[in-house]
Amino acid sequence: MRVLIYGTGAIGGYFGARLAQAGHSVCFLARGANLQSIREGGLRIESPKGDYRVWPIDVRENIAGLDPVDAIILGVKAWQVLEAAKAVRPLIGPATKVLTLQNGIEAPFQVAEQLGEDHVLGCVCRIIASQIAPGHIRHLGMEPTLILGELGTAGISEIAVVIGEMLRSAGIAVELTTQLQAELWQKLLFIAAMSGVGAVTRASIGEIREISETRSLLRLAMEEIFDVAYAKGIALHPAVVDKTLSFVDSIDRDGTTSMQRDIAEGRPSELDAIVGAVLRTATQFGVKVPIHNFIHAALLPQERRVRPPSTYELPTGR
Repeated sequence: MRVLIYGTGAIGGYFGARLAQAGHSVCFLARGANLQSIREGGLRIESPKGDYRVWPIDVRENIAGLDPVDAIILGVKAWQVLEAAKAVRPLIGPATKVLTLQNGIEAPFQVAEQLGEDHVLGCVCRIIASQIAPGHIRHLGMEPTLILGELGTAGISEIAVVIGEMLRSAGIAVELTTQLQAELWQKLLFIAAMSGVGAVTRASIGEIREISETRSLLRLAMEEIFDVAYAKGIALHPAVVDKTLSFVDSIDRDGTTSMQRDIAEGRPSELDAIVGAVLRTATQFGVKVPIHNFIHAALLPQERRVRPPSTYELPTGR
């Protein structure tokens, strides 16, 4: 299959590199110093699953000259999704699928508004990875997993099955689901609570889970998201909070979330797509979420300093 990685950061770069390493036809889009480094020396991956370098590599600055592809993996940040969806329109063929790897619950629906539901393969992405230098990605832990689900059909399309097999052939764990909304909210329960608590405490996953006060704060944040999902009619398992905390106990203690790292380093973050989505849905269904209100208010001033309000406001949550 012909695959385009639109945004070669930590996440898109990792999964694209795995596909390229397995011999699939992959084109990477990058920019700036990242583009230059990849052109000169390839894409370097450090991982508990094995270190390697992808070289030579097809990396470009834009899509000019490209023909339609079979799959597009969106590796951009959540606030860049709408722009990316518009940009890839010339590459959409009759059966092309766009995989949305972003955190939060809104990205698949934003892409569908631009390209149509049939061209979207909603994705729940599980990995802890960061770009530590241009062209250099470090996978810290967590089994890299993609959960794929359709928006426009009740089942799983043939092309989704083929894409899943392609990803598995590259050593990536893949699950196909007919319950995409529940999967998105289950991840939101983890990532919003972990990102928010991590960002306001500036603490690693290990520190948060090992200190009773921050562990309690993390549980309360997860319980708020469970309540919001319930009000929206999303059927999460009653034990999801306990199971998610057990999962937190199992992952690398030095790990942090991408939102937390962006905030700590003064970069624009996915605060709106992650914590903001909780607040929007809570407001829509009349659920009180004091922990998330505090987290959002505490982090908003810095977010406004590095990203203008016009790029911060996103469509209403689904």
